[in-house]
Amino acid sequence: MIGHTENEIEIAAPVGFVWTKVNDVRAWPGLFTEYAAVEVLEEAEDRVTFRLTMHPDEQGRVWSWVSERWWDSERRTVRARRIEPGPFEYMNIAWTFEELAPDRTRMRWVQDFRMRPDAPVDDAGMTARINTNSVVQLEVIRERVERMRCGVVGFGAVPSNRRRGGDLRAMVSPATAGTTAGFCGAVRLAPGERVAEHYHPYSEEYLYLASGLLRVDLDGEPAELPADHALLIPRGVRHRLVNVGETEALAVFSLAPLAPRPELGHVDTEAAAPAREAAVAGQVP
Repeated sequence: MIGHTENEIEIAAPVGFVWTKVNDVRAWPGLFTEYAAVEVLEEAEDRVTFRLTMHPDEQGRVWSWVSERWWDSERRTVRARRIEPGPFEYMNIAWTFEELAPDRTRMRWVQDFRMRPDAPVDDAGMTARINTNSVVQLEVIRERVERMRCGVVGFGAVPSNRRRGGDLRAMVSPATAGTTAGFCGAVRLAPGERVAEHYHPYSEEYLYLASGLLRVDLDGEPAELPADHALLIPRGVRHRLVNVGETEALAVFSLAPLAPRPELGHVDTEAAAPAREAAVAGQVP
């Protein structure tokens, strides 16, 4: 007899978000309840070899083994096998991720294996165990991935993007929360600092200044934006932000809808400025 199991679950999150979170093996101790530690041993663009260590079982035993995973990002499929099979003659796993809707994903596990003759449980017994445990772990993953979408994100919790100037951070985005319609964040600008001119071919931008004083150049025309004021930047309009005040400026931005692909979201029309450029209200750099 050969062991075979198939289990699946639907998750209220975009397929790309589920794919990224579930395939981050370093984060598995926070995604599964059964794993205590993960050690990445070797890594490439489309595969990873790692050691999994479980929490102690009822008898206090700690199980650990080395596995390998490789994936096809376009087809949203993953294959895995145990390099150290332990009680198995072999253990092969297939994962598939299917988009059901913009914010709904079906994740499916298929496991094929054979137990060693001297294993403490036979193929039928292990099939029953895996089916029971898979239902539990899939539900845990669903709950935790969906909860990630509603998490509070701090300014310092995401990487800084300084490519166009300023300290800009996309805080609620497809990457951090699985957003499907747009994203938002904030940018800090020191006095005299600017965000270089660019435009968004697919998105409107909504800009709110929490503190400081900005000049926003719209297709070359300057507009003053004081604190506690907001501004719409229409799709396709070139814009540049310049801190013309004497204190740090903090601006909150939101863009919608999303571009078809992240790299299409911005088009640069000038090079980034030095970190602290002297600015005069009304002057176009």
